[in-house]
Formats: sequence, structure tokens, C-alpha cells
Amino acid sequence: MSPPDLQQPVLISLLGGGFVAAFLHAAMPTHWLPFVLVGRAQRWSLMRVMTVAVTAGLAHIASTALVGSLIVAAGLALSLTGSGVVAALAARKARVRAVVLLAPSAPWGVASSSMEEAVTAFGLHMLGPFWAQGVAPDASLMRHYSLDRMSKPAQDAAVARLRPESGRALWEALNWWLDPFMTTSVGVGPLDAPCLVMAGQRDVVHPPSTVRQTATRLGATYREMPGMSHWLPGEPGWEDVAAATLEWLAEQQAPA
Repeated sequence: MSPPDLQQPVLISLLGGGFVAAFLHAAMPTHWLPFVLVGRAQRWSLMRVMTVAVTAGLAHIASTALVGSLIVAAGLALSLTGSGVVAALAARKARVRAVVLLAPSAPWGVASSSMEEAVTAFGLHMLGPFWAQGVAPDASLMRHYSLDRMSKPAQDAAVARLRPESGRALWEALNWWLDPFMTTSVGVGPLDAPCLVMAGQRDVVHPPSTVRQTATRLGATYREMPGMSHWLPGEPGWEDVAAATLEWLAEQQAPA
């Protein structure tokens, strides 16, 4: 997200809250008392105690900043979500012959199964009230996580078609346990129509372990595509995805 996306009031509130939290955090005895006690026990000079304390403090600040940066980066990189849930919701309410979901996001009640998913869900909150604004995909991170198996020209073409994601949709999908309206719930029991759910073996956006849970929730057939990442319809190997989909659809039309 570029700096203009963080409106000034939000930025000021984040900085102010961060300063207060940092001050109270540093004032806790657990952060400075051990240095005092060790210094007295070892008969260190005041300068040595201060040097050790400052060095430890700087290391603590650097590691915290690094973790925070990774959280925000992961949140922006994994921001594309929701289309699989929308299709499943539509299939629950409309009469369809069959449903095929490619790397779908998880519906309400399906817990994340990877560290990346958990980091994304919590990391988005570092952007402030992201649910009230559009969240622009980060092109470089999209290339690294979602389009990683595609050529640069193909990546550029895909990125050019991207548009800001609905912050509210992200909140409802990634933080479903906070949504009292259960917006992304697909209901109880399998879908009325046969369903095929596919995942890429190397997908970190919607990893196979989570997609498999989604398939179970929908009563669907699950298939994992070896060596593939997130962009199943566009990355190398899409022909195998298309062939597997057509084969499965033909099986659903065959007489019992």
C-alpha cells in the first residue's frame, strides 16, 4: 500500500498509539530490572550497564520492526480472496449442474492451517481501519506469491488487470470469527450440485491443507495439482487444470 492510502488521521492515530504503547512497554520492570540486578551482581560500571541495556534494546527494536514489516507484507501479498466463497454461496441458492472452484478462499468456520494465513489475518489490522477502504494489491508481492510461476510478461498482464480489493470483503473472509453476521458461511452440509475443488501444491495464498478443509465442508471432490502455485488458470500447467476440469465435468454428465 502506498503512503497516500493511509489517510492522515489514521496515520496520526497509529503513530500516537504506537508511541504510548512503546513508552509503557519500555517502562515495565522486566525490560530494565534484569540489567540492573546483573550489573550489581557482576559489579559492572554504570557505563557498562548502560551499554548492555542499549544494545539489547536496539536489538529488540530491530527484531520487532522486522516482524511487523513481514506481517504487513504478507497481508498485502495475500490480499486476493473471496471469489470461491461467492461461487459456493451462489451454488447454494441457485440451481446449477456442477461447481468447480480453483484455489478457493475458505468459507466461514474453516480455520487457517498455515502461518502465512494467520499472519495475513492479523497483519491487515496494522493498516488501520482497512475494512472501510479499498486495499490495493502490491504488484511486487503479487509476483512473488501469487504469480510466481509465470513469465514476467504474463505477470505484467495479470497485474495490469488487478484492481483494489474490498477491505470489508477481506475482513469478512480473513477474520470470519469476528463477523457476527457469518457473511461467508456456505451453510450446513454438502452443496446440492456436485463440486470439484482444486488446489496448487505450492500455493501459499490458499494452501492445500486449508483448501482440503473447504472441499470437505462443501462435500466436494478434492484434487491437488502437483508443482502448481496459486494462479491455476494462468500459470504453466493450466492445460492440466483445464483437462482435469473437463474430465470431471464429463464424469458428472455420464449416466449412472
